[in-house]
Amino acid sequence: MTTPYAQRRAALARQIGRDGIAIVPTAPERPRNRDSDFLYRHDSYFYYLTGFTEPNAWLVITGDGKSTLFCAPKDLEREIWDGYRLGPEAAPDALGVDDAHSVAALDAQLPRLLENRGTVWFPFAIHKGLESRVDGWLSSVRARVRYGALCPQSQQDLCGILDEMRLVKDAHEQDIMRRAAQISAGAHVRAMQLSARRLRDGQDVREYHLDAELLHEFRLHGSQYPAYGSIVAAGANACVLHYRADAAPVRDGELVLIDAGCELDGYASDITRTFPANGRFTGPQRVLYDLVLASQDAAVAATRPGKRFNDPHEATVQVLAQGMLDVGLLDRNKVGSVDDVIEKRAYFAYYMHRTGHWLGMDVHDCGSYVEPSEIGNGSERKDALSGETILDRPSRILKPGMVLTIEPGIYVRPGPGVPEQFHNIGIRIEDDAIVTADGCELITRGVPVKADEIEALMR
Repeated sequence: MTTPYAQRRAALARQIGRDGIAIVPTAPERPRNRDSDFLYRHDSYFYYLTGFTEPNAWLVITGDGKSTLFCAPKDLEREIWDGYRLGPEAAPDALGVDDAHSVAALDAQLPRLLENRGTVWFPFAIHKGLESRVDGWLSSVRARVRYGALCPQSQQDLCGILDEMRLVKDAHEQDIMRRAAQISAGAHVRAMQLSARRLRDGQDVREYHLDAELLHEFRLHGSQYPAYGSIVAAGANACVLHYRADAAPVRDGELVLIDAGCELDGYASDITRTFPANGRFTGPQRVLYDLVLASQDAAVAATRPGKRFNDPHEATVQVLAQGMLDVGLLDRNKVGSVDDVIEKRAYFAYYMHRTGHWLGMDVHDCGSYVEPSEIGNGSERKDALSGETILDRPSRILKPGMVLTIEPGIYVRPGPGVPEQFHNIGIRIEDDAIVTADGCELITRGVPVKADEIEALMR
């Protein structure tokens, strides 16, 4: 049975051409401090093509479809200390590659593999020192030209091809992402319930208590690690977009914003929920929460095949801009109509990020946000806030299998003219969406999103 990884390698071989050769290293191990490394995580491009998670490995694919793996050799003494190694002898059967060698043979073998190829493809600007290694291998090939060897005449960035391949997720990838989303949803539920329970019992609640619940649930269900540093922000901390879980108290009557997701078998999930620490929204909190949720509903409706990537963001901004006027966050006498708010970006004071991003192996996944067939159709405009001239190109047309986040928010810091009842309220609601044939599938709704349902859960 052909694996998804073998199918991807074959597809890549077709795209680099018969005279092409592609070189893909995995990520190196990185020291954390004396005698200790950071928890290892493979390179996403490498894993996409191999399913192999060991460090110190390289994949070479030639245009005729042959794949060669270089990996750490079997070494029983090192395996006692560092763990099991697959080894090159077992790699062809286990991974479906055509050939495998010890990574110690890389420098000797690569010039031979590069000989008589027209183009060498590798990821640009990702692996420090890779360009120099390729140059060294090419120098060895050039030293053999007197013996009839031909050296590749061009170098191409492999990321462009792989980004396009990774942008649309196959059924295998979608299934993993659904399971990752389910685990992450359960973790958010657990954190919500712990917050309300501890406050009801008169116990101290800190951001790190809720972070611990997330981590416990991730690992309990087989996730290898968080997909990114979890944001657990209590009270005013929710107005800091990239806040990290710390030791701040979670107080009765305040909101908590949690942006957290696990990684499962190489694929990320990404969920944000904002909830009342004690399980009951106050009036002003509920007003802004319902506004953010309405803007997300508009974005979800705009996420379907044929729509543009920017359409959900524009739908969100339309609802938020009108809502900010309605609730008094923006003064009509100063900013004008909803169209004026959007044109002048007056909403930016309370909503300063985009509504989504691609999601996949990386939490901010690869893939162009510009429609490839329309790159030349850009138009210039002057940004209302910065005064910069910006070139707008048509954004990506959504297709089934693309996966993106939908994450509107409102962040209200105290300031002149800002209604006091909304001070220090930060709200974001984020779900993961798979574009389907007729709309989108929200795979993260295992954790409630409606205010009434959140309150019921936390009771």
